[in-house]
Formats: sequence, C-alpha cells, structure tokens
Amino acid sequence: MTSIYTSPAGARTIEAKYGELLAGWPVPAQHQRVPTREGETFVVASGPADAPPLVLLHGSGSNALMWTPDVAAWSERFRVYAVDLIGEPGLSAPARPPLTSGAYPLWLGDVLDALGVARASVVAVSLGGWLALDFATRHPERVERLVLLTPAGVAKAKVAGVLGAVLLKPFGEWGKQKSVELLLGPEVRRQQGSAEFVRLMSQHYRYRREPVPVVDDAAMQRVTMPTLAILGARDTFIDTPRTAARLARLVPSATVRVLPEIGHLLPAQTTPVLEFLTSP
Repeated sequence: MTSIYTSPAGARTIEAKYGELLAGWPVPAQHQRVPTREGETFVVASGPADAPPLVLLHGSGSNALMWTPDVAAWSERFRVYAVDLIGEPGLSAPARPPLTSGAYPLWLGDVLDALGVARASVVAVSLGGWLALDFATRHPERVERLVLLTPAGVAKAKVAGVLGAVLLKPFGEWGKQKSVELLLGPEVRRQQGSAEFVRLMSQHYRYRREPVPVVDDAAMQRVTMPTLAILGARDTFIDTPRTAARLARLVPSATVRVLPEIGHLLPAQTTPVLEFLTSP
C-alpha cells in the first residue's frame, strides 16, 4: 500500500505539528483510540459524557482540528466526538480502501460501536459529508440529525478549480497561497492557521486522487432524518447548483442554504448548526 506521506520524516513532521495544535483544543477533552476493521481510529471527545452524542467528520486533507471554532459551543449541549478519518493527516490508521468499496460506512459503524454510540447526530464537511450521507442511506436508524457542509458525492465534482490551483503552484510562496485561496475560497485568509497547515501538507502529504462516487437517487431517498445542507455559491470543488437541486428533489427533510460569495471553506457555521441540532 502506498504511504499517504511522501516520507517517514514527513509523516513525523505532520504528526508533531498536529500534536502541537491539538494542545490548543479549546475545551477539556479526552483522546481516544478505538479499534476498527481498518485499524486504529483517533477520536477527540468533548462535552458531558451523558449528553446526546454528536459525531464530527472532517474533509480530505484535514483532521479534527477543523472543528476547533465550533467545539466549545457544541460541547455545551452534546457529547462531541471529532473523528480523524482513516487515510487522512490525523492520528488514525493510514488505510485508504477504495471509496467505492463500501468499506467506509462499515468503518464508521465500527467507530460508533467502539464508542458505545447507537444513534447520533452527525455534522460533516466535504469528503466527510459524502461519508455521512452514504452512512445515513445505509443506516438511517443510527443518524438522529444530519448536517452536510459543502458535501462531496451529491453531484459530480468540478475539476476547473483543481486544475487552476495546480497551475499556480510553481510560482513560489505566492503561488501556493493563491492556490490555497482558489481551492478553499477567500475565507482561508481569515483562517491562517488552516492555510499554514495546508501548505505544510503540500510538502509531505499525498492527497487523494480518487473521485468521490455520487450517491444514487434510490439511496438518497432513504435519507429521512432532519437534514441541513450549507453550500458555498463559489465552491470550486462542489457543483453547488446541482447539489442543491438533488437534495431538494430527493431529500424532502432537507433544508438547503447557499451562501453567496463563499467558496468551499465556509465561514463559521457554529450558531446555525447548533440551532438546527437543538430545534424541536
């Protein structure tokens, strides 16, 4: 199996930086390592142990750190589990089974079982959004509410933004910064910690190249739980109009919001997501 990093030294660099940033987690937390069929999975757990469970799934090229702006508010009402996806630059196993294999919903089921969570609300972004949606179509009884932030897999992905970012990369640090902005949107300028971590990974991490499969109509119609989708109108990855249209047509329980002038990286959605999760 090809390593997800360019070298063992690169893997150690990413892991060390991740550990350094995890020390700044904004609320008290427990670090858990749970067994799954794909290997050990790392989870950051916050909030009261007896509160309703909330599972967070990040996107590709990311880890649990992406939830640091949200976790303080959400952990007041929920037992929050920020899960490091397998095959990504976190502390979970580097396993990358094919996205079409059906392995990822099985893996997520293992994670929930190991955490003792029979049913949970799920908030997920990008690749994590595809995984959450796929899991919800197969196991709707295990998902209380579903929040999809710029989710992959609802419509075929764009390629123009990715190609543009690749063309900018040879132009030194300016090109790298512009590449990050082109891919993620202008919000990245206000999240420099994220941009710095992305640049570090561009040196040491092998991003996924496999296209995300589109969830078919019949499966989408099995998503019956209350669902909130938030999209960026200027997303260079996600085909926002088609994603919004498919969700509206196939998931009657879905509320779809499109944010104007926003790319793939959304501004903080802490409050609207919390309001949705706690609404009657």
